[in-house]
Order: sequence, then structure tokens, then C-alpha cells
Amino acid sequence: MELEKFNYDNKIVKLFAYATLIWGLTGMLVGLFAATQIAWPDFYNDYLGIKYLSFGRIRPLHTNAVIFAFVGNATFTGVYYSMQRLLKTRMWNDGVSYFNFWGWQLVILIAVITLPLGITTSKEYAELEWWVDIIITVVWVAFGLNMIMTIVKRRVQHMYVAIWFYIATFVAIALLHIFNSFAIPVSFTKSYSWYSGVQDALVQWWYGHNAVAFFLTTPFLGLMYYFVPKAVKRPVYSYKLSIIHFWTLIFLYMWAGPHHLLFSALPDWAQNLGTTFSIMLLMPSWGGMLNGLLTMRGAWDRVRDSVALKFFVVAITSYGMSTFEGPLLSLKFVNIISHFTDWTIAHVHVGALGWNGMLTFGMLYWLFPQMWKTKLHSQKMANFHFWVATIGILLYAIPMYWAGFMQGSMWQDFDPDGKLTHPEFLDTVIKLMPLYQMRAIGGLLYLTGATVGTINLFKTAAKGSFVNDEAVEAAPLVKASSKNMLPGEYWHNVVERKPIKFTILVVLAVGAGGFFEILPVSFIDTNIPKDARVQPYTPLELEGRDIYVREGCYTCHSQMVRPTRFETERYGPYSVGAESVYDHPFQFGSKRTGPDLAREGTPKLRKTNTWHYKHFREPKEMSPGSLMPNYTWIIEEDLDISLTNNKIGAMRTLDDIYQIGYEYAEEGQDSQAIKDLKTQRHRIAKDIVDNADNIAKADKATAIEKMETKEVMALIAYIQRLGTDILADKE
Repeated sequence: MELEKFNYDNKIVKLFAYATLIWGLTGMLVGLFAATQIAWPDFYNDYLGIKYLSFGRIRPLHTNAVIFAFVGNATFTGVYYSMQRLLKTRMWNDGVSYFNFWGWQLVILIAVITLPLGITTSKEYAELEWWVDIIITVVWVAFGLNMIMTIVKRRVQHMYVAIWFYIATFVAIALLHIFNSFAIPVSFTKSYSWYSGVQDALVQWWYGHNAVAFFLTTPFLGLMYYFVPKAVKRPVYSYKLSIIHFWTLIFLYMWAGPHHLLFSALPDWAQNLGTTFSIMLLMPSWGGMLNGLLTMRGAWDRVRDSVALKFFVVAITSYGMSTFEGPLLSLKFVNIISHFTDWTIAHVHVGALGWNGMLTFGMLYWLFPQMWKTKLHSQKMANFHFWVATIGILLYAIPMYWAGFMQGSMWQDFDPDGKLTHPEFLDTVIKLMPLYQMRAIGGLLYLTGATVGTINLFKTAAKGSFVNDEAVEAAPLVKASSKNMLPGEYWHNVVERKPIKFTILVVLAVGAGGFFEILPVSFIDTNIPKDARVQPYTPLELEGRDIYVREGCYTCHSQMVRPTRFETERYGPYSVGAESVYDHPFQFGSKRTGPDLAREGTPKLRKTNTWHYKHFREPKEMSPGSLMPNYTWIIEEDLDISLTNNKIGAMRTLDDIYQIGYEYAEEGQDSQAIKDLKTQRHRIAKDIVDNADNIAKADKATAIEKMETKEVMALIAYIQRLGTDILADKE
């Protein structure tokens, strides 16, 4: 049979590899800066108190930069390199490949600009606004189309296991992104989630958990199945194990999202379902880990000599640790200690720094010498990178595990008289400061290693000889004459040579979990009981909630009191689903660096308007030891009310969709909204000025007039409203 000549497109791989390194350092640097704000808050407030750099604004920038910029570009690097070689063909369309590259970089650049500006939806890992979501959808579909069409025009009969994971990644992320991103636009920079309260929480964590599963895990498993055998120069350990690993993993993952909402207002059946499938996930996850490690069996001498393999060993081990810990954290008796604590931060970063980071650098250390036809610039620099990064992971994770255990224990501790031993939330925060500082040092070490590694790889490229279009030849595809198994074939081989049918099976496998979890909660009324006492936010409170979202207050505060004695003793009655019906997006939260705010407006916890005003201006004055930044800008800047009526209209539309049973706002309130807003903020400003000792009586009217237009009035109104519908009378 005559061989066909063609070229591999190496240039697209090079571009994604460079982007991986550049964005990786950027994301890690932002993360280190965020960590130092927690570890040394006085330094930030005294010298770097800029609103665009506040923790609540740059924390989502860090997660987006690491997940979508660093890991995303690493995924594209590996996929574009391995697919061409596994399928013996150039990518289907060069134009689509480069559209994928530049479109993805555009999305990242938009995130870098908009998130520090406070333009966010506050949905975890999906903070970008509605119009950016549309761009992401177009770019992702282009990537998927390019991939599927490349598979169709392949020169090999069967699809290798890595390709299976790439297909699952495309399908699952497309489903997750589209359904989680449904929103009602208010303006170019503002929208409200299509979903309501508990439904929004479930959809968000269906997305959030599976974004980790299908953006940070499945594509990297595909990369593991390709690059580890290449580096160790032997086939994958078990083909049958890879089949079991793939199908069970992609089916089970989609059901596990509710384990992020244990002890919340989510219906118990949904919580228990998430826990059950989370526990089952341990089996396929560890099957994949063992398949990767056992591929290196008998080749440990190569591991000693190969920097890439050293990184792979740590990466796969970290994957095993984090996928063991995930099911563990879904058990309620563990979750009640870990949730809202730094234990979760440790768990996430073992995966991000260990699994994703180390596998990425291992792949690049193998890839650069191959593509540039040269030896690695410096073996010593690479070994330095490996050991510094490994130590950095340990110095990051261990203090955060310790902090999580301390937090969970201190929150639940009662004295012999049955009273909370640490009634003040700040008692916990103050004790954790040394651990936060150690975490920052660990992050610095990891960033140092990554910087050295990046320099080493760029120097390797500089001395090498790169070929944009690599000339190769291969035999054309000979399609099987039978739809059934051929002699010597395994049953799964039949599916592997039918890429369209294979993709359809993947859609069914990953779609089942979302369908059977989300639809009942969204459309069966008995799951989320209604309560007529719960009323819409006033126009001022709605503006305040949007400021709360803009400033990222949800990154440190939760709004979900769990049904346990230590929670209800500290905060008041536990949260119920009906309370959050008007929250778009949900504010349940995932981390408590500050106390829960679900009952902040009730008599048990209520503070004066003056207290809140001073607290936003200088938190340490009111709460010594607080890590909260000084929000001077919301005290100085006027509230923009140009979109208030549009926001009320959007909320009424959402109310019509869910038919909650009472209007979001009475007909005609649009014309009254601004008047009502001004009346409420005047009342708050007057209360603050009347109780101020340093303002002369003759100057109070002027002071009220000046104060009432500021953003802080709306934020105070929102905070004072929390928890009052069911538990207390409003002002």
C-alpha cells in the first residue's frame, strides 16, 4: 500500500505551549499576591489598598487564570500535539485551529480586564459575564468541531484511549457551560442567573464540580495516557482497565456535584445522591491512577534519569491523593468539619499544583526537546524546579490541612456549661495567621520553581531548530468491512472505530447525571417549599447585593447556616430553601474567612448602621484582628442608579419564569423604584449622622445629603436585610 505524505502542524502546539508558560506564571503570581493579602493584611491595607487589587476581585482572577489560562492552554498544547500523531493526520482545518488559539487568549484577556473591575456573576469558576460566555461557547465549539472532523479523517482504524478522554472533555464542558450560563442580561456588564436560589446553587455546583472533573481531570488523564507511555517508552499497563476507567468515570462524575451542598437547603435526596456517587468515584479514579503508575513498572531507573517522569510520578500520585480525598470529603461526618474551612483549599491545591501543574511541566519537559530537536537546556535547572515545586506543594498543603482541622474543631467546640468556647469568629482567624504565612511561602516556592522551569524551556527552544510543518507519511485508512468484531478484536474496538457513535454514547453517559438531578429540583415544587413572608429586595437592597457581588464578599463570607447545634448557637436558626428564592446568583458560599452572614440582619446578630459604616471604612477599628480590606472606595464613590429599573425588570422576568407565587415588584413600581431607593438610603444616612459625635448639629443636614448618595448606603441596606424575612421584622 502506497504511503500518503502530509504535515503535522507544530506551530499551533508551540503557540499554546508558550501561552501555557506565560499565563501559568501570571496566574500563580496573582494567587501568591492573594495569599499575601491574607497572610499580611496590614501591609496590603497600608500600602496597596487599591480597589482593583482587593482580595474579593483578584481571587476569581487567580482561579480563572490558573484553570482556563494555564491548564486550558496546557490541554490544548497536549491535545493538538498528540491527536495529530495518534490519528496520523494534520488537524482538520488550520484556520479553526488558530481561531481556537486566538479566541481563547481573547477570553483570558477579557477576564484579566473585567474581573478586577468587579464585572462578575460570582458563580464559582464561571464569573465572566453573559457576552463573554457567548464567546467561550463559539471558541469551544470550534475546538470540538476541529477535533471531531480530525478524528473523522484519521488514518488509523481505532481511537486510542487518550482520544476518548478528549471527546468526553469537549462534550461535558459544552453541556456544563451552556446550561450554567443561562442568564437574563441587564446591561453589557451585568446579568442575573436564569436559575433561582437553591436551583441556582445546584446548577452551579453541578457545573463547579464537573468543571474540575472535565476541565482539570479528564483531559489530563488523556494527556497522561499519551505522554507517560511516550516518556517511559512502553505501552499503557492495561487496555481493559482504561476502558473501565473511562466509562465509569465519565458516567459517575456528573452525579457528584451535590456533595458541595451537604447540610445546605438543598433537598436531602439530592445531597445523598451526590454523596453516593462521590464514594463510587473512588474506584475508577484509582483505577486510572494505578494504570498510570503501573505503566512505569520496572522502569524506575528511567524515572531517576528523566525529569519529565519525575514530574509525572508526583502528578499521578497527587491525582490519587485528591481523588481519594474527594469521596472522603463527601461523607457527612467529614464534611461537617471540612466544609467552609481551609481543608478544602488544601484539597483543591493538591489537585491544581500537584496533578495539573506537575503533569503540565512534565509534558513540556518532554515536549520541548522533541519539537525543537535538541537536548534540554539545563538538567540541573529542571531538577531544581522539580524539588522546589514538590516542597512548595507540601508547604502549601500541610498548613492548610492543619488550618482546616483547627477551624472545624474550634467552630464546634463547647465548654462544660454548653456554651461555645470560641463565640467570636475572629478567635479562629487570629490563630491561623502563622499557617496562612506558611501557605504564602509554599506558594512562593512553587512560583520560583515554575519561573526557573519557564526560563529553562525558553532557553531550550532558543538553541533548538523548530519545524512549523513536520513532514510525515502514513498509510491511508482502510475501513473495516464488518460492523462486528473482527478476528483478534476486543468488543470495545467496534465502538472505537465509530467516532460519531462513540460521541453519542459519551453524550448519554455524561448527560444522565445532570438530567436526573437538576430537572427535579428545578421543576418539582415540593422540593423547594415557598414562604409568603419572603419578599423581594427593595431597589436599594438589590443594588447593595450587586455591590456585594462586585466586591467578591462571597469569597470570604457564606450565607448558609447549617442545621447543627454549633451553627445555630453561633448564628441563629438554620437556613431554609425559601429564603434564597430571590438570590440570583446564589450566595451560599464555599469558604469562611469571615463569619456567615445569613442572619446578619436579625436581632441576634444585628449591628447598627453606624457600626457597618465604620466597619467598611476600617474593619480593624470594629473587629481587631480582621483580615478584611478597607473598603474606602464604596464610602467615597456615588451609587450608580441608572440601571435600577432594568434590574427590577430582569428580576420580574425571572419571577415569571419560576412562578414563585407573588410578583417580584408590584406593577408600576418601576416608576417608584428610584424614589423608594432614595427614601431608604436617606433614612440610613440620617441614622448614621444622627449618631455621630463628631458632626455639629448645624452641619448634619449637609452631611446626610453628602453621605446618602454613596455606595455604602446600598451595601448596608443589603446586609441589614439578611435573614429578616422569616426571623425578624424589617425596619
